[in-house]
Amino acid sequence: MADNSDSNWEEKELGSMLKIKHGYAFKGEFFSDDGEFIVLTPGNFFDEGGFRHKENKEKYYLGPIPPEFVLKKGDLLIVMTEQAEGLLGSAAFIPKNNRYLHNQRLGLITQCNPNHSDRRFLYYLFNSKVVRQKIRASASGTKVRHTSPSRIYEIKQKIPSIISQHKIAAILSTYDDLIEKNTRRIKILEEMAQAIYREWFVHFHFPGHEGVRIVESELGLIPEGWEVCQLGDQLAALETGKRPKGGAIGFEGGVPSIGAENVNGIGKHDFSSEKYVPSNFFSQMRQGIIQNGDVAIYKDGAYIGRSSYFRDSFPYSKCCVNEHVFLLRSNNVKLTQNILYLWLQEHETLEAIRSTNSNAAQPGINREGLNGIELILPPIKLAKQFDNIVEPILAKIINHAKHNQNLRRTRDLLLPRLISGELDVSELEIMIPEAMT
Repeated sequence: MADNSDSNWEEKELGSMLKIKHGYAFKGEFFSDDGEFIVLTPGNFFDEGGFRHKENKEKYYLGPIPPEFVLKKGDLLIVMTEQAEGLLGSAAFIPKNNRYLHNQRLGLITQCNPNHSDRRFLYYLFNSKVVRQKIRASASGTKVRHTSPSRIYEIKQKIPSIISQHKIAAILSTYDDLIEKNTRRIKILEEMAQAIYREWFVHFHFPGHEGVRIVESELGLIPEGWEVCQLGDQLAALETGKRPKGGAIGFEGGVPSIGAENVNGIGKHDFSSEKYVPSNFFSQMRQGIIQNGDVAIYKDGAYIGRSSYFRDSFPYSKCCVNEHVFLLRSNNVKLTQNILYLWLQEHETLEAIRSTNSNAAQPGINREGLNGIELILPPIKLAKQFDNIVEPILAKIINHAKHNQNLRRTRDLLLPRLISGELDVSELEIMIPEAMT
């Protein structure tokens, strides 16, 4: 679409462009761990913007639901209240119809006049630092900070012409679309690797299985030549990290310290929640320093047993873990790091790990319990054959994750310059999707 307008920017109150509707106070007595409808919270938003699925942590609602608070795909929401600085003002689009509920801690954004504002531009506007700072400045409260629609309406910001809004949104959404495509590829590759693991190690449908006898073992029937082992006998290292007195620091310049919130699967990392330890503290650490190929397990708290795979310099080439995380390194004979990680993703493995917890007050696992968990391993030749098959798949996952990291970095560099008008788009010939106009 050709640009037929000038690039003038005009200072406007946000209330002249949009309206915000508060959500519904869903009653806690109807919350459940499962159900059809999910009550959204600020935890469903990334700090930099965008929708977050809270795996195993969603709040489902079983009570009566006013239909006007059932969200539709494409609805734009903003965080209106938070207990810790970071998410207030963050915006996200709803990914599905008739799945999510709009609660009172979030605001639903609607346009006053679609001919004067682009919805995706508004999304990026709210996720820009300059507007987020103004929203935070409008908030009140000590323990729980909150803002209101009327306070947001009063915020003044320079806004470009509608054509320039379309162009800015088109540029930035290109990055987000690529990130989403890579994220879908990662999910497909994860499922592929896990399916191969399950065929070989659960159903015992490995190459040549037809000619192998099935024999008894302490874990039931297994192929002849396979054996039941204790995890500890197959590990070269099982260690945890630490933090300096007073905890990790929240600024860049030190060494990243990875905690339980970022032990959540291969290729997944929330860089916005990173903490750091001072370089001199890191240099004195003897354990908990991540090596290439380390598998990590969340060892205490509500989600013990959750795991990640740190490899190929992702998320960092130099980093460590804190005291809430175990690092596991296999002896790489029958148990390779690839087999170890995929074994940890199985539901039965997770249940076995969690069953070792003996602390009701603060759930947790220890070295002794983890070392004693039993697993079934194939002969060395089969282990290597399996490794050769899944290694390219897992490597592709990390490549996509790195690509996403670079895309986010570039988008985040462009966002403030485009939103402020520092980069002028008025003369750029940009194809604008019909959906935007």
